[in-house]
Amino acid sequence: MSRKIFHNLVSLGEALRLIGEYYPLKPLGVERVDLEKALFRVLAEDVYSPVDYPPFDRSEVDGYAVRSVDTSWADEVSPVKLTIAGRVEVGEKTGYTVGEGQAVEISTGAMIPRGADSVVMEEYVRRSGSDLLVYRSVYPGENISSTGSDVSIGDLVMQRGVVLTPERIGLLAGLGLRDVLVYKQPRVAVFSTGKELVEPGHPLSPGMIYDVNSFLITSFLNSIGAVARNHGILPDDEEVVYKRLSEALGENDIVITSGGTSAGVRDVVYRVFDKLGEPGVIIHGLRVKPGKPTVIGVARGKLLIGLPGFPLSCYMVLLKIVKPIITRLTGLAEPVERVVEARIPVKIRKSVGFSTFIPVGLVPSREGLVAYPLQASSGSISSLVYSDGFITIGENVELIEENETVQVDLMKPHVEVEARVVIIGSNDPLLYRIISELGLVNKAKIIPVGSLGGWHAVARGEADIAPTHLLDEETGQYNTPFIQKLGLKGRAVIVKGYRRLIGLVYEKGNPKNIQGIEDFLRPDIRIVNRNKGSGVRGFIDAELKRLGSKLGLSLEEVSKRVNGYFYEVRTHTAVAAAVKQGRADVGVAVGWAASVYGLEFKPLSWEEFDFLIPTDRLQRSEVEKFINALRSREFMEKVVSEFKPYYQIYEATGVLTSPP
Repeated sequence: MSRKIFHNLVSLGEALRLIGEYYPLKPLGVERVDLEKALFRVLAEDVYSPVDYPPFDRSEVDGYAVRSVDTSWADEVSPVKLTIAGRVEVGEKTGYTVGEGQAVEISTGAMIPRGADSVVMEEYVRRSGSDLLVYRSVYPGENISSTGSDVSIGDLVMQRGVVLTPERIGLLAGLGLRDVLVYKQPRVAVFSTGKELVEPGHPLSPGMIYDVNSFLITSFLNSIGAVARNHGILPDDEEVVYKRLSEALGENDIVITSGGTSAGVRDVVYRVFDKLGEPGVIIHGLRVKPGKPTVIGVARGKLLIGLPGFPLSCYMVLLKIVKPIITRLTGLAEPVERVVEARIPVKIRKSVGFSTFIPVGLVPSREGLVAYPLQASSGSISSLVYSDGFITIGENVELIEENETVQVDLMKPHVEVEARVVIIGSNDPLLYRIISELGLVNKAKIIPVGSLGGWHAVARGEADIAPTHLLDEETGQYNTPFIQKLGLKGRAVIVKGYRRLIGLVYEKGNPKNIQGIEDFLRPDIRIVNRNKGSGVRGFIDAELKRLGSKLGLSLEEVSKRVNGYFYEVRTHTAVAAAVKQGRADVGVAVGWAASVYGLEFKPLSWEEFDFLIPTDRLQRSEVEKFINALRSREFMEKVVSEFKPYYQIYEATGVLTSPP
């Protein structure tokens, strides 16, 4: 079996141009639908009003229709006396004429009687039998909507290419239109490929993952105007894939697959695309990262799109290639992409030759928006939710400097940039529970960058709260000494949090008889390490440095003797997963992660998980609420209870501290 290589990678612009040459990117036709079925469809014609709206002069309030001239001198001291000539209800044609010194009682929305030019509100009159005392003058036209004042016959009220929202449908109904001409929706069949995929809801075996993409793609397409259907998972069997895709082509305008596109021997999608009909594959590879392994073809007059298997990679191609295609097929007027300017707080390097998309979280600061790069691989699924947008680094750009201004393409219709509390630093399951119990989930922006990253965020004025558990080797204290060391004295304080029990995580039964950190030096032991800047990494390095001093070795020399030292993961559960799946024999993590994965745990140390808070944010209401929660023994006992025995509150919990 031959291997097909990406010979000619194309840019996003070139890809859309090539697709347009083989598959017309224009609406697929029109149809007339009832208003009740028109929600979120795209209008296929300009709409001109067939009627005036309102269709008659009507009252805007409950009151009395009068001649304004008759109320000219009315006030609270000298009311004007009028005679009530009748009453007009909503929905009836009035036969009354308002003459000099007369008034007609009228309901909101009722037709204005002949002779009246204004309505005095109920609140400014007093009635006695057929007599009416008016205590306020009115001007001509007051409280009256005149015929066509909102919409006149012949007005252009809606243009072709707009999405029919509830508000627009309401307007059409108000003009008497029962149905409307819309563009046909493209029909799309969606498949995932890969023998490693499992349908959500079923248990996972080792090496298997849940199918993300078919659900992601289908819901995304339906949200932008297509009619997409999830056809499930395809096996790595070329004949079966050919049969299923061939059937789907007969019933749909577009067939989309994910996975099986990266040109490996076992990746069958591009071969099937070629077999389905001429011209077959027209694009095999994009000059972007993530998103390179994308295959696009045309067969039998239908469009074939093979998206990458990794979710983030898949999603970026959905945004940059699939969305523009669907937009044109649905007839939607070219949308204006939402872009904001922001500052990048860290230096970013990349290889030249590819455009690179980097998901970011947006945080307000004193100098404007800050775009935090989310350290996510192309296989990430959390970045789909946590990122507010992405930056694009051009093909020939190798470096984005710290504090450089960039353009951020927003990924969602509504991005909440002005979060009420910004939390940047270490991540922790108990912290998330506290945020949830306080009702701050939808008010908080949480960006996990490690303890040290949180300190830098506070220094730059970007974080309201920075979770931290940094151990100072010189004093043996957690967190507080770093206020002085990092130049934050007088600018930030530590609010003491809780203790977490960290220790060795290894397989049940301890088959390799691991007793302590010193076993990391054994040649038969492979460890899983934490990322630089994390509190646990600092703890591990301090312990290895201590061992090294006994052996007359530096940390660098000791680390070279530790098998797996450079195998880094970003979370406690990732440490436990690496051990559970046999990729490592041991790691250091919080005990709770070991219990989740059914592993053995040997305690090493209680670390202090605290919160660095800028002094100018202490009075912010959400920050105060958070601090008060830490100080509440009842509240903290409740949230800690399900994490015991690996978490504990103590006498310092909630205490505000700073170095002398």
